[in-house]
Amino acid sequence: MGYDPLTQVRASGREVDISPKAAREICAVIKGMSIAKAKKFLEDVMDKKQAVPFKRYKKEVSHKSSQFKFYAGGYPVKAIKEILKVIKNLEANAEFKGLDTEKMIIIHAASMKGMKVKRYVPRAFGRSSPSFDTLVHIEIVGKEVL
Repeated sequence: MGYDPLTQVRASGREVDISPKAAREICAVIKGMSIAKAKKFLEDVMDKKQAVPFKRYKKEVSHKSSQFKFYAGGYPVKAIKEILKVIKNLEANAEFKGLDTEKMIIIHAASMKGMKVKRYVPRAFGRSSPSFDTLVHIEIVGKEVL
């Protein structure tokens, strides 16, 4: 089962500076949603009306009540903004291909770790501390459901 260019459309964000853990949790939630439902969910999270459940990276995460009935959650606004850009890009790609965006669902949403940006902060007595930042790749595939 591979990528079918006639009924599927994809969009990706490469080397995005967001949290890899938050990106993973958001992608796990929006997979299987329609584009409209995913956009509404992400906007609700940005307005702090609903929380993203953190199911894998749940240690030392505060408890939030949400419709997903999972105790740990959060409002990763920076990651939400970048993933919303990718979803809007997916929608534009679908319109360009002539697919119906109202009948489209997200069949694949994944985030992978990208390159590490390595920086060092100078400290006292000639030492330095590493300040590394991991960039993230996001890829989303939508399929038109008949």
